[in-house]
Amino acid sequence: MNIKLAKRMSNIKASEIREILKITERPDVISFAGGLPAPETFPIDDIKRINQLVLQESGSRALQYTTTEGYAPLRKWIANRMNCRLGTQFDEDNIMLTNGSQQALDLSGKLLLDEGDIILCESPTYLAAITAFRAYGCQFIEIPTDDNGMLIDELEITLQTYDRIKAIYVIPDFQNPTGNTWNLERRQALASLASRYQIAVIEDNPYGELRFEGAFLPSVKSFDKEGYVICTGTFSKIFCPGYRIAWVAGDKELIRQFVIAKQGTDLQCNTLAQMEIAKYLECCDIDAHIEKIREIYRHRRNTMLDSIKRYFPTNIRFSQPEGGLFAWVELPTYIDSRQILTMCLKENVAFVPGAAFFPNGGGHNTLRLNFSNMSEENIIEGIKRIGHVIHAALK
Repeated sequence: MNIKLAKRMSNIKASEIREILKITERPDVISFAGGLPAPETFPIDDIKRINQLVLQESGSRALQYTTTEGYAPLRKWIANRMNCRLGTQFDEDNIMLTNGSQQALDLSGKLLLDEGDIILCESPTYLAAITAFRAYGCQFIEIPTDDNGMLIDELEITLQTYDRIKAIYVIPDFQNPTGNTWNLERRQALASLASRYQIAVIEDNPYGELRFEGAFLPSVKSFDKEGYVICTGTFSKIFCPGYRIAWVAGDKELIRQFVIAKQGTDLQCNTLAQMEIAKYLECCDIDAHIEKIREIYRHRRNTMLDSIKRYFPTNIRFSQPEGGLFAWVELPTYIDSRQILTMCLKENVAFVPGAAFFPNGGGHNTLRLNFSNMSEENIIEGIKRIGHVIHAALK
C-alpha cells in the first residue's frame, strides 16, 4: 500500500493503555491497567426495563435522528446536577452531549488549537488527552504539580513567558493518573489566571462523583465569571461506559461552536442511549446507585493501599486518593517501570507504566494502578506479585 497519510498522523501513536489491555484480556491476568468500572455495578435489570419503556412510549423517536446538542431532558438534568454539585449556573443550552469525554477533548482541540499552539497541563496528565490534542499539532508545557494541584506561581510564570498558549488542561478531582485532588485555593487561582490572561481552561471531570471521603469541592468553572472555563463530564464512571454518553459544558456561544464542530464529525450521539439514560434518571435512584459504586471502590482502594504498604518496599512513594479510580506509584529513579511491567506480565499481572502520562518525556520510574475493576482478593494477589518483582529489581 502506498497511500500518503496526513502529516498529523506522524505525531499520533497507538494508546499504550489500549495496547496493554489487549494482553490483559486473558482471564488469568490480574489487570490494574485500564480505567474500567466494575461491571457488577451495571444495573442490567433496570436497563432491560427502561429499554422496554422507552421503546413502548417513544420507540419511533428513540430510533430516529435527533439534534446535535442532544436530548433536551437529559441536558437539563446534567445542568441541574452540575449546578448542585459543582456550583455552576447552567441551563440545558450550556450543555452539548458527546460520544464519551474523549470526543469532548478532541472537539476542544479542534476548536482551540492551531499547529504550533501551546497547551499547559499537569505533570503528569491524562494519556488520551495528550493523544487528542497532539493530533492538532500543538506543543505541551508541563506545569510542576504536587498533591494539591498545579503550582500556581509556576503556572503564572509560564503564562507570562510564552505567547502561543491557547489552553490549560486540568483534572482537578481524583486526577488521572495520580488520583490527587486540587485544593480550593488553587481552583480559585486558576480561574483568576484564566481571566487575567484570557486563556481557555479545559476542566475534565470524569471522576468527581466518586468521592469516598471528605467534602465535595466547587469546580474551577464555579469561579469563572467570563466564560473561559470549559467543563466535561460523563456517565461512563457513574452508570455504564458502553453507552458512550458524556458532555461538554460552557458559555452558550462557545457551545454553539462545539455544535458546529460536532456536526462535521458525527452529527449526533446515539438517540436511544440518550433517552434510556434520561428515563433511568427519571425512574430510578441514581444517587443510591452512585453510593453503591462508591462503597465498592472505597473498599478496593483501601485494599490496594494496605497491600502496597504490606508488599512493596518501604522506600516506595504512592498517592492516597480520596476518590476516583487510580493510585500512583513512584519507584526509585534508577528503576524503569516498563521493565517492571515486562517482568510482571510473566507473573500474569499488569499496570500502566507512568512515562506515557508525560507528554515531553520522563516519569520512567512511575506507574499507575487501577483499583476499580478487580476484586479485593485479586487486588491483594496482584499487588503481592508486583511487590515481589519490585523487590527483585531493587536487589
